[in-house]
Amino acid sequence: MSHKRCNGDVVEEGTAERGPRALRAEGALKAIAAAPGPEERLRGILEQTLVFAGASLAALYTPGDDRDLLCLVASAGVPRTLYGVRDSYPAEGGSPVADAHRGGETVWIGPEEFAGTAESRHVPSSGFSLAVLPVRGEGGGCLLVLTERPDGFDADDRECLGLIAGAMTCPAPAEAVGTPESGALQPDAFTLAMDTGRAEVGDDILRLFGLAPGEFDGKVETLLGLTVPEDLPSLMSVTESDHMTIGERELEFRVLQPTGPPKWLRLSGRLLPGGDGRPARLVGTVADASTLRPDVTDVARVQRLAAALATAGTVRDVSQAVVAALRRPLRADRIALAELENDRLVVTVLDPPDPESWPELWRLEWRTEWPDAPVRAMPTLAAALREGRARIWPAGTGDLEPALADVGPGGLAVLPLPAGGRVAGACLIGWDAPHDFGPDERALLTASAGLAGQALMRAHAFDAEHELVGMLQRQLLPRRLPKLPGAVAVARYLPSTAGLELGGDWYDVIPLPDHHVALVIGDVQGHSAGAATLMGQMRTALRAYAVEGHPPDVVVSHANRLLTGMETDLFATCVYVDLDMEEGSAWCVRAGHLPPVLRHPDGSTEIAEVEGGPPLGVVTQADFPMSPLRLRPGTLIALTTDGLVETPESDIDEGMDRFAHALAVVSAPGHLGLVADALLGNARRNDDVALLLVRYDGMALRPLRESWSVWRLPEAVRHARRFTRRTLRSWGVPDDTVDGVLLIVSELVTNALVHTDGKVRLDLTLISGRLRVAVADASPRTPVKPTSIGWEATGGRGILLVEAMSATWGTLPVSGGKQVWSEIPVGGA
Repeated sequence: MSHKRCNGDVVEEGTAERGPRALRAEGALKAIAAAPGPEERLRGILEQTLVFAGASLAALYTPGDDRDLLCLVASAGVPRTLYGVRDSYPAEGGSPVADAHRGGETVWIGPEEFAGTAESRHVPSSGFSLAVLPVRGEGGGCLLVLTERPDGFDADDRECLGLIAGAMTCPAPAEAVGTPESGALQPDAFTLAMDTGRAEVGDDILRLFGLAPGEFDGKVETLLGLTVPEDLPSLMSVTESDHMTIGERELEFRVLQPTGPPKWLRLSGRLLPGGDGRPARLVGTVADASTLRPDVTDVARVQRLAAALATAGTVRDVSQAVVAALRRPLRADRIALAELENDRLVVTVLDPPDPESWPELWRLEWRTEWPDAPVRAMPTLAAALREGRARIWPAGTGDLEPALADVGPGGLAVLPLPAGGRVAGACLIGWDAPHDFGPDERALLTASAGLAGQALMRAHAFDAEHELVGMLQRQLLPRRLPKLPGAVAVARYLPSTAGLELGGDWYDVIPLPDHHVALVIGDVQGHSAGAATLMGQMRTALRAYAVEGHPPDVVVSHANRLLTGMETDLFATCVYVDLDMEEGSAWCVRAGHLPPVLRHPDGSTEIAEVEGGPPLGVVTQADFPMSPLRLRPGTLIALTTDGLVETPESDIDEGMDRFAHALAVVSAPGHLGLVADALLGNARRNDDVALLLVRYDGMALRPLRESWSVWRLPEAVRHARRFTRRTLRSWGVPDDTVDGVLLIVSELVTNALVHTDGKVRLDLTLISGRLRVAVADASPRTPVKPTSIGWEATGGRGILLVEAMSATWGTLPVSGGKQVWSEIPVGGA
């Protein structure tokens, strides 16, 4: 079949081979080709995709200006956010859009395949099929199509999609925009893409920042790093789209200079909304403002303080924002911020922080990290708080008590912090040299006090609720990890600071028989009470299935069937690793989760090649293959959740590479606590994070093991006793303890033969002077210890004898049956 392109039209030969639906689609595409403008043609073609391919969503992606991103140009159908479809994808990433663009081949993905990809974690439901077809044109592009039909795209659908992709023409990349109007970038103008942080900056602006045109790498972070740190909050309120509304914005900020004071610049810009594949952009100009005014205005100070308090989440953040906004600009020598609780001031920040800089009363109350100063010891302060208005005492005021006078010998300002009709706290600002309080400065202090009071109340409520959320979350996780033979485990959990909802990340370490240990980490979709509840249920279910003795794939499969049977729309991902401490081997099962990362004894790291199944709760009859892992003594296993490695700016594969590199360069691999803290040091807190580290050291002492299959013969018990005696003699167990062991073997084997059907197995294990006798049978019923036995009873004494002869005993569920075990201390072995 040959194709001929002309302004979006396709004339094809061999139409006799087409099916009826393809012929109708071809006719519709020819009619659309006669549309007057390219936008109308593109819209019409996308709408025909919905009609002839049964699609729910169709979207066209083309390379952006810098060719690093594939950006959304246009879409038709249901809202793309329902499927987790993004505005853009990295051109070199691992997304289906990037794969189709690079390879030039169509990518077809069904529901089960999609459930095993990293993209599925962003989608509430993954029961749909995906197709990505390359589109020819200037720069190329891709047509992304989704359908919710259970059978996906059939042969007719695929034929129609091929016609549609062939009829589509990618628009040419748009030219750079340097001002709100299109045109060449002016020397004093800039344009900033809000989704990527990439900026185009005029030469005059670069000179103001002290950069040559060839030295700028196009990242807005480079320019922000050259500004005065105190001005960053106000600048961030402009450069982050969620803090800025559509329209004009103007502010002033300072940039650092190689020598001398910082230079004042004025930014004027406005936010332009995105659309049709273009991200939202901030465009405007930057000019030198140092010649217009010698110093910062009070309005600018309040502006910066308001911007900083808008992003301050905790009481500590609020206090530090107030100190940063007021102390240096006012040239104050000391500043204190405190909450008012009953009759005490609970100080949150003192600057400077050393006790010698503060009055004697404050030092006497220096109980912990910060002092608690009693209000009743400073009546002047108490009166100011009752009045609720700012008070100023210039130098030489003689009516101040020493506890306040020493705070500001040259001048003191006490700012009650009003909020919600009451005083939430106080801010004290002191000067050592005589300070002149002008009317503008008094207005500044009053305005700052009002902003700080409201922010302090919000932050106090946030702190209290966040602590409650964290406490509830910790109750759902293990209180402590067990001590492991031949290994050390450390875990960390960081709740998200982006909100007050519970997260769904969890971890667990489960000791299993025969020196096996199960390592589990997982993540339930979403942040809500429902996600946290489901997390607790999944952790309990996996632990229960593991303790029953099932192999790893069966454990995960059972948990998957349990979740699909629940009435919930949530799904979960997890990794389950069954580690054999004796052999240094492990089996790993992955259900839509990140694979383990291994740090070898030589310091090298690798991301384990582990086959993956779909997330739990997506497909009822899913396969979860097991992948082997070999561990040498000194190997470190790292399991984590996506909150640690995933960022909006990069692909999750890049995050895993960064995580593996960070694990390789840790300075103290022998101290797992320090390793965990180092890995979490730069964690983004917009999602909760779970981290589980296990260092396999190998067992210094290997146990001795022997097993015996008990046949149902008249002399089965005698054979079991003879096997036990022969084994204990070869192990060097003293004769004075053998008789007691033989009695326990007799009772356990007899109970299994008399009260159960099926196979019976006797296992003997000796390690560190303790002998373990275990008898496994096919019955799940646990033996019951009788409460009383009459003298005429002929049975029921066996379990009592086992209890009397054992140091400890119990039962374990094992693969549908049970195992009754007894431990006896033996000497000389």
